[in-house]
Amino acid sequence: MKNQSILIKSVKLNVSVSKVWEALTTPELVKQYFFGTEITTDWKKGSTISYRGVWEGKPYEDKGNILEIETEKLIRYNYWSSFSGKEDIPSNYANISYELARDNDFTILTVTQDGFANNEAMKHSEQNWGMVMESLKKLVEAEETFDNVM
Repeated sequence: MKNQSILIKSVKLNVSVSKVWEALTTPELVKQYFFGTEITTDWKKGSTISYRGVWEGKPYEDKGNILEIETEKLIRYNYWSSFSGKEDIPSNYANISYELARDNDFTILTVTQDGFANNEAMKHSEQNWGMVMESLKKLVEAEETFDNVM
């Protein structure tokens, strides 16, 4: 039985929505702030999305499907983690969304996730999203670093 809790985390970024969108959808940039993860997708509704990398010495390949996408506004996908120890069946997938909103010259990125096995799993995800968002903020707000990648 899944925990019915929903995790919602937001970060205020001192850059344009388009710059945040670029960081969310460019594999070379994702790898820089998302624990070295290699992301593969074509960013189209219905397409697969996969995450590959090594976490604490263990290789992983997580996957899902893009459920909804609206340029510079929303990415929603389902997600199954090879670390979950659960069977790769639809009922074991979480739902994750990235929502972007303008706030004057700032961008608010809100990440929402559900489908936790228990409160401990939710706390673990909350910690990880905190680290990802902090790294993303540093990346996109460091103009020279960001521009040199592209």
